[in-house]
Amino acid sequence: MIFRAVEDADLISRIRKGDIEAFNILVSRWEKRVFNYLLRLLGSPDDALDLSQEVLLKAYQNIRKLEDPARFGPWLFRIAHNESYSFFRKRRPETALEEATNEVERHAALGSSRSFPMDLTLAVTAALDRLSPDHREAVVLKVYQGFKFEEMSEILGCPVSTIKSRVYTALDLLRTELAPTPSRGAT
Repeated sequence: MIFRAVEDADLISRIRKGDIEAFNILVSRWEKRVFNYLLRLLGSPDDALDLSQEVLLKAYQNIRKLEDPARFGPWLFRIAHNESYSFFRKRRPETALEEATNEVERHAALGSSRSFPMDLTLAVTAALDRLSPDHREAVVLKVYQGFKFEEMSEILGCPVSTIKSRVYTALDLLRTELAPTPSRGAT
């Protein structure tokens, strides 16, 4: 990770001098992670793709404002965090509820005909979707993106203790949600 930070810092230095190819290299390193992060938060590949493009554009436009180029990852994910919350604020609650209901129904229909790993993936996705946005984002940043608590604090703009609390609470909720339950109604 330190090697990548040094490489990112070198690329950022080149970008600041007008090297567009350096930005393309930087984008190729980070675009998939940003997309996956947004996909887990938004639940829609189309929305995640649109928003990830916005995030990368804003990163390019504001690259001179980045104080420590070695901290590019947390800075980029802070932009993604802000963009996702702006997206949620603009979205109508009725639309979100309707889409969530359709998604659960689609998962249920797919899950009945698939193998165990697909069922497990759908169960985890559904359980993540039932977490509060703050808890879901904490899990996504820690588990799926591999950020350290200090980096998450930087991304989310809150104390490390709050981040740890969110992660551990969310993991407890997921553990409870995903724990096997005894069969009901078996005779």
